[in-house]
Amino acid sequence: MAAGTRSTLLSWVRHLRRGRITGLTGCSRSISTHVPKKSALLKNGLVWSSLSLLAIGSYSWKKRAAVVYASIRVEDVKEQADYLYGSGDTEKLHEFLSQYRQSNDAEVLWRLARASRDLAQLSKTAPNDKKKLVYEARELAQKALEINESCSAAHKWYAICLSDVGDYEGMKVKIGNAYIIRNHFQRAIELNPKDATTIHLIGVWYVYRIYTLPIL
Repeated sequence: MAAGTRSTLLSWVRHLRRGRITGLTGCSRSISTHVPKKSALLKNGLVWSSLSLLAIGSYSWKKRAAVVYASIRVEDVKEQADYLYGSGDTEKLHEFLSQYRQSNDAEVLWRLARASRDLAQLSKTAPNDKKKLVYEARELAQKALEINESCSAAHKWYAICLSDVGDYEGMKVKIGNAYIIRNHFQRAIELNPKDATTIHLIGVWYVYRIYTLPIL
């Protein structure tokens, strides 16, 4: 082997032992495998854990904020509805609350049931519309009860609306519903003993029973 070739090979061997090789372009690169230090891995792990916690915290905060916002919005709806009810503008009240027909809040739904019933009671409401509103009111009050059985007003208005439906379904149905109506009035009073309207209505019911219903 020529002396020059042997010298070149020996030079490559020395570079390999040092962990480096030289290419034809003269650019050196390391051939050793880089293994991250344990401290670096731990540091990176802590960084990612912190980022994960921040992401979870941000999601939880947004979720809580959405719940609070929804709660505030429901309160605004109830406040506006009560204002319109107090002003006696039945048509405007019904129009306003109809926007929230799909609400899952019992307080909103029983208010809409009441508005539907009150609109049906207006003399200028057409007979077909009156009947539709009566059944609509019952369904809304029933939905309010399904959402919150502990809502006194939902029991009261369900009883009232169920009584109205009896006017369209005949005396037999009306008598059959009478004790259901009484039970809802009683439950409403249990939940809110100071509601004078419900107390008056259950008194009316007992007078009705004396003259109309069989004694049970």
